[in-house]
Amino acid sequence: MLVDSEPLAIRVLADTIAAAGVTIPLDDCYRLFLGQSLATTTALLHRDHGIDLSDADLTRMRQKLFTVFRKELRPIPGILEVLRFLELPICVASSSQLDRIRLALNVTGLLPAFKPHIFSASMVAHGKPAPDLFLYAAERMQIAPQLCLVIEDSPAGIEAAQRAGMAVIGFTGGGHAKTDSHRKALEALHPLTVVDDMTELLRFLQGALSGS
Repeated sequence: MLVDSEPLAIRVLADTIAAAGVTIPLDDCYRLFLGQSLATTTALLHRDHGIDLSDADLTRMRQKLFTVFRKELRPIPGILEVLRFLELPICVASSSQLDRIRLALNVTGLLPAFKPHIFSASMVAHGKPAPDLFLYAAERMQIAPQLCLVIEDSPAGIEAAQRAGMAVIGFTGGGHAKTDSHRKALEALHPLTVVDDMTELLRFLQGALSGS
């Protein structure tokens, strides 16, 4: 949503799975693991593919991902304009581990916009599509769930927001989300709208906040 991290993360995950002896096509990795927490991902790998990633495997995967982030990660085009427009409390509520979130925001220059309101699925019992993370974030931000607006780029995230009683907008501006099939998967969950880039998101927010 904020940084174009998912293509990098899925690529590293697919490489890790291949090193464990199983080949899962990249498109299937997106479909199965996009928006899922690390705990959910490892559970799915165990259940459906008989893969048990050790702590050492996960450490190597994290180290490789962080190296890739430092070299290749970029912010989503237009995110700074959206952040400048918003004069409302904002936070990050991500399925990623906290150290990955902080690194991603730091290397793209976005950390000051959100610090200290950064929440990870590791802080709650159940990751997306469970509502736990969004409800936890709302509680910490001291804002009622029904007053929250979530921007999400994954079906699991949209479902989590809806189960938390929050309004949600689907976003397809990330490198992983530009296919017709991904857009249809988001639209099938009936968010408020689905936008293709930050310019479109900004126009929607401007109209919503002005009452037009």
